[in-house]
Amino acid sequence: MGDHILTINAGSSSVKFALFSVEEGAELLVASGQADGLGAAPRFRTRIAGGEDSEDALNASNHDEAFRVIMNWIVTTFADAIVVAVGHRVVHGGLNFAAPAIIEEETVSQLRSLVPLAPLHQPHNLAGIEAALLAFPGVPQIACFDTAFHRGHAFVDDAYALPRDYFDRGLRRFGFHGLSYESIACQMSSIDQSRAKGRVIVAHLGNGASACAMKYGRSVASTMGFSALEGLPMGTRCGQIDPGLVLYLIEHEGMSVAELTRLLYEQSGLKGLSGVSSDMRALEASRAPQAQNAIDYFVHRLRMEIGALAATLSGIDALVFTGGIGENSVRVRAAALAGMDWLGLTLNHAANIRGEMMISDAKSAAAVYVLRTDEEAVIARQVIETAGIRQGSRNPPFDGEDLTRAAR
Repeated sequence: MGDHILTINAGSSSVKFALFSVEEGAELLVASGQADGLGAAPRFRTRIAGGEDSEDALNASNHDEAFRVIMNWIVTTFADAIVVAVGHRVVHGGLNFAAPAIIEEETVSQLRSLVPLAPLHQPHNLAGIEAALLAFPGVPQIACFDTAFHRGHAFVDDAYALPRDYFDRGLRRFGFHGLSYESIACQMSSIDQSRAKGRVIVAHLGNGASACAMKYGRSVASTMGFSALEGLPMGTRCGQIDPGLVLYLIEHEGMSVAELTRLLYEQSGLKGLSGVSSDMRALEASRAPQAQNAIDYFVHRLRMEIGALAATLSGIDALVFTGGIGENSVRVRAAALAGMDWLGLTLNHAANIRGEMMISDAKSAAAVYVLRTDEEAVIARQVIETAGIRQGSRNPPFDGEDLTRAAR
């Protein structure tokens, strides 16, 4: 079947993967899939290019079990594929990783030290790396970082108003969802090159949610900061919160660090506000007043962040919705844009309902798009560039026995 690149993208509640063939240094999607709903109602979805989609209930309650299912599916479906490199989404690269990096023993050690800064993601990213190292011994493994896209911000966009030595030690804003933002930046350059070079705000809305201001396709500012807690409310994460409230919970309610971590990362956001679900689809279908409260709060914070990022950019030329909620929720998009004509954003309601790529109307000074992010394609391209992969490079081939051991 020729040379292939495998990408692994482990999120807080899902594991996505994709298999790309390599032709003349470019990637061509062969198959993709994901194990999602982990911790709730797990499903396993796969898609083979040119074939039919498949979806089944998933017998996996956590990420490790999901990795084994994915590895089994790959070894069964593509036993003749030659995997010449594996690319991994890694949420946090800290100060040391501002570009994709070949994974070595020291790399893994440095990434493990960043687990406290991304406890919902980094352990799963590392688990994927370890599974792939076992499955594909000798094959180059590349870490592709969500934080790298945001490096190079101005000091005022990265700093907190703490003593300067804290900033110098790395206690600063990093920003996340960078692979998604890079995907949108690439798509925008093909759709509307003029606007792509201008003032673009991208709202990546999903179980994890953030927004990013871009100029010339590069990150200028982001709503997420030192950790993946800051900014917008998310599925189970709180988003913006007064640090004084955290101090109060410690001093007056006696909460431990472990209890606070669980509260802020796993019990808050849409799930905590609604008491119903962390899934926007379930909230939109619910008649519970608390579900409506959660949606209203999510939209309220989104509108505030769009306005703040527009101020950072001194205006806006385009707004892009992406991520599971951004791509699929007609209701959230409409509510977010209601009365936003003062910012030059006017919605075409019919286009929004139909789910068209452009949902702004003719009167809108800024264009509004709905684009499906493709982090896997970004990872594949970064792997090709970093590892120098070309068709026929013939790194150590896919070893079915090694993969089967990893799947166990």
